[in-house]
Amino acid sequence: MNKYKKITLDGLIFQNPTFMLVLGTCPTLGLITSATSAAGMGICVLVVLTLSNIIISALRKVIPNAVRVPCYIVVIATLVTLVRMVLDKFVPDLYESLGGFLALIVVNCIILGRAEAFANKHTVGEAAVDGLANGLGFTCALTLMGIVCEFLGSGSLFGLHIMDFTIGIFAMPGAGTFLVYGLFIALFVYIIDSFERSRRVKANKLSRENLLKEVA
Repeated sequence: MNKYKKITLDGLIFQNPTFMLVLGTCPTLGLITSATSAAGMGICVLVVLTLSNIIISALRKVIPNAVRVPCYIVVIATLVTLVRMVLDKFVPDLYESLGGFLALIVVNCIILGRAEAFANKHTVGEAAVDGLANGLGFTCALTLMGIVCEFLGSGSLFGLHIMDFTIGIFAMPGAGTFLVYGLFIALFVYIIDSFERSRRVKANKLSRENLLKEVA
């Protein structure tokens, strides 16, 4: 498998930071009551993660090993500050809805984790693809859960009113978001496990057929 394809599939599916690795749970549980806020946070993380991966990978041979984590935090904090300034200037409503969660991107374990586990050990191109894949995986996960929670809790989608019937528990962070998060994790893992089992069965069947052909 092409290395870039593998990096992409890992970030989006097989090592999805939200559903498979259960990282970044603080913004996940705090923001998925609104599809708009969830998607906005996902995009912010995507931008910061991709750019930080690129910068850290480019500087990996320059950054002293003893201070690499503080250096990562400086890079990430600078990018987060720039993102906050852009949002405050051009998308003030989204900036207000994200609140303190936006600043917490600096210590988001997804970003720090990819910097330490991947960007610090791979080329700029590979690090960029890894950042994009993991960022998209995180964004899609938050947006899907945000759609479900907003629809059930507020009867709307991306702020557009759909129905009057609502279930209040999904309209605020807490038990409702925990429930949705847990169900999505269970469903996602079930789908991945089913796919892996199906792939193994097909591979075993193909191996047996090849073996029988060789014997014949």
